Amino acid sequence: MGDPAYDAVIIGTGQSGKPLALALARAGWKIAVIEREHVGGTCINVGCTPTKTMVASGRVAYLARRAKDYGVNAGRVTVNMRRVVDRKRRMVESFRNYGQKSLEKTANLELIFGEARFRDAKCVAVALRGGGTRELEGKRIVVNTGGRPAVPPIPGLDRIRFLDSSSIMELAELPKHLIVLGGGYVGLEFCQMFRRFGARVTIVNRDPRLILREDPDVSAEVEKILKEDGIEVLNSTQVTLLEKTGAGVRAVLGTGAGTKKVSGSHLLLALGRVPNSDRLNLEAAGVETDKQGFIKVNSRLETNVPGIYAIGDVKGGPAFTHISYDDFRILRENWLAGGSATIDGRMVPHCMFIDPQLATVGLNETEAQERGLDYRVAKLAMTGVARALETSETRGFMKAIVDRKTEQILGCTILGIEGGEMMSMLQIAMMGKLPYTAIKEAIFAHPTLAESLNNLFMTLDPR
Repeated sequence: MGDPAYDAVIIGTGQSGKPLALALARAGWKIAVIEREHVGGTCINVGCTPTKTMVASGRVAYLARRAKDYGVNAGRVTVNMRRVVDRKRRMVESFRNYGQKSLEKTANLELIFGEARFRDAKCVAVALRGGGTRELEGKRIVVNTGGRPAVPPIPGLDRIRFLDSSSIMELAELPKHLIVLGGGYVGLEFCQMFRRFGARVTIVNRDPRLILREDPDVSAEVEKILKEDGIEVLNSTQVTLLEKTGAGVRAVLGTGAGTKKVSGSHLLLALGRVPNSDRLNLEAAGVETDKQGFIKVNSRLETNVPGIYAIGDVKGGPAFTHISYDDFRILRENWLAGGSATIDGRMVPHCMFIDPQLATVGLNETEAQERGLDYRVAKLAMTGVARALETSETRGFMKAIVDRKTEQILGCTILGIEGGEMMSMLQIAMMGKLPYTAIKEAIFAHPTLAESLNNLFMTLDPR
């Protein structure tokens, strides 16, 4: 027999599992939460917190090298990777420890370190970190086990040393030449970061352009920015073979023009992520997954098995911390307030922390075209933004999609200094259903970046 039944057993302490455990316990529910490794999930341990901490170090190096642009002599710039990594570790440990202590000191909540596997639809067995096994029965069971970097079958990969998005952040020495496989969000953040630290960087991208889900003009501008930073970009290029060399690794590449070879000291795999669902023994509970292993859920985050839920990255869909946190909000609303919240139609903002930031929300132009919408495009280069000029941060542009008839903002893409903050302003306007004309005529403080939204929508005025 297992322990007396819990009101909920939560597997994983990511950015939906941890707050859900706290909210339910504080409401008087008896909760067990199981963590295999570290409290906080991907975001705090190997995702947002560490990467953005290191991105900040890279930006300081970038600005120091550009000091003369501002009339400042900073001298020769060098980067101490050990200190960069130590700063990152301190930040991660601070966030992680705070989260763990929050769980440990909460009444009605038991934090258990170990690995969980389903015994059936109401019971999980936990292989405890300290040895032994416990069986936990739950009236509800919630899976929040997240994902991990994908390791695709590339010939020769099993015979070389390679990095993923977690291990690359532990490098105490700077790579001489970093080869990055993948032209998506993860690959681009790391390639620019390590270029700024001083490494030579080559991106090998199998797609015809970078960040394929964005509009072509956005991809082109991002590629232009990365090339300005000294990064080599190889699009429409497949890795056919990886070979170990004395100095590191050699990639044999297939392109439309034939075969070429690139040698580097380090190789980073940034080819997507896979869900941590394969070690849960989901079959014992009858929980269904898709072909990639993501757990299938309905709009209220319940699986095909009543009483079993999946939240966060393990269920597929947008793999963002803020979406995971919204999954928590949905269950909290429905379970504690008798609500009827769903994931249907929710906004999915995103900010990629290359520099300048690339931030999006709502529809882009390609999606508006595909839907056959009657829309207009407002577009403004950052060279037309006074604040960007004053700070010598003029790379990129702003772009908004507007419904021609209703004048509602359907979406925006901001590639520019503090793009995430600018995108969020337009997201609030979208949430409040403000027509673009209200933003165009609004009084914003001068000289701020926000003020440029006036100018962005003025581009829609008759010429």
